[in-house]
Amino acid sequence: MSAGTTTSQQPPEGRYGRRGDREADRRLKAVGAVCGVLALGLLAWLGGSYLIRETTINGTVPSFEAVSDGEMKLHLAVRKSDGTAGSCTVRSQGQDGAVVGVADFPVPKDGSGYDATVSLKTTARGTTAELLGCTPAK
Repeated sequence: MSAGTTTSQQPPEGRYGRRGDREADRRLKAVGAVCGVLALGLLAWLGGSYLIRETTINGTVPSFEAVSDGEMKLHLAVRKSDGTAGSCTVRSQGQDGAVVGVADFPVPKDGSGYDATVSLKTTARGTTAELLGCTPAK
């Protein structure tokens, strides 16, 4: 090799793929665009469902107490839109995990919240009180 000439070694043909493959670039852009649209759609759907859920009825059972083998007292706290009525379903389970009581409690339409101490009848001593969900009246 002389000092004035430079030689560059080329990799073997086809070893690292074809250079300038415009079709592959177009496919990649199309796949990226489709993924982007799907991601935006998912984000919009999740945001919409969150907003809809917030305008309906949401409740919690912050505290409960087993009064006897046949009754649970529980605090039902509900947030809702003003003028929305509905009902909340509560379940109690026994020591062995079996369901010992289920009841629907009505939520009046007045106000934007509802706080009440309610009584849940059970078939055996309950160890839990769990809110299964609240649904607006139709």
